[in-house]
Amino acid sequence: MTGYTGYYILIGAISLVSWLVSNQLKRKFKKYSQVHLRNGMSGAEIAEKMLADHGITDVKVISAKGQLTDHYNPRDKTVNLSEVVYNQRNAAAAAVSAHEVGHAVQHATAYSYLTMRSKLVPVVQITSSMSQWVVFGGIALMASNAIGAMGQWVAIAGLAMMSFATLFSVITLPVEYDASNRALAWLKNKNMVTPDEYKGSEDALKWAARTYLVAAIGAIASLLYWALQVFGGRD
Repeated sequence: MTGYTGYYILIGAISLVSWLVSNQLKRKFKKYSQVHLRNGMSGAEIAEKMLADHGITDVKVISAKGQLTDHYNPRDKTVNLSEVVYNQRNAAAAAVSAHEVGHAVQHATAYSYLTMRSKLVPVVQITSSMSQWVVFGGIALMASNAIGAMGQWVAIAGLAMMSFATLFSVITLPVEYDASNRALAWLKNKNMVTPDEYKGSEDALKWAARTYLVAAIGAIASLLYWALQVFGGRD
């Protein structure tokens, strides 16, 4: 089995797990979208209240097109909620909106991991798309007796570039888990949801976090795999 074949098997396995987790996440959100909030608040209203409770007045809550497109944008300080989350009044919408505000709270309090991730964004945007090809090219050059040593240095440069994306995925984990913890703590402490609604919100956020966990594991596995190929582990 060649290194490339092994890589495609690895990527295929990770993609399968990612697909399974993503499908389960969609099923969970569909399920908890049927759990209507007794307080009657929409996702947008919950987000605005959580911002107010944390004394954050310079962040806007806006509606964004698409499904599961919810995110916090630190550049223009906006909590972007998908149309379903923005308008609906259920446990899933409460979970997502509070989670995204959790990122706004992180930003307002200079949460260290969020700051680190933000600094990595421009680097990852440049290196992530080319790192794999640099590694491939370096390994190909390593097969040449004349320039094999140079090829290894090219491959190492590619691994260094790949490591930035891996680090980004790993740092994303505490950022996402912390945002969920902040969201759930606020929902519970402010009595925004009933116990049953809270369980639904908690379960939905757990599955959302698992998508980031799978991504991080995949990034680490890919980096280690190619490191083995470059440093003598090729078949």
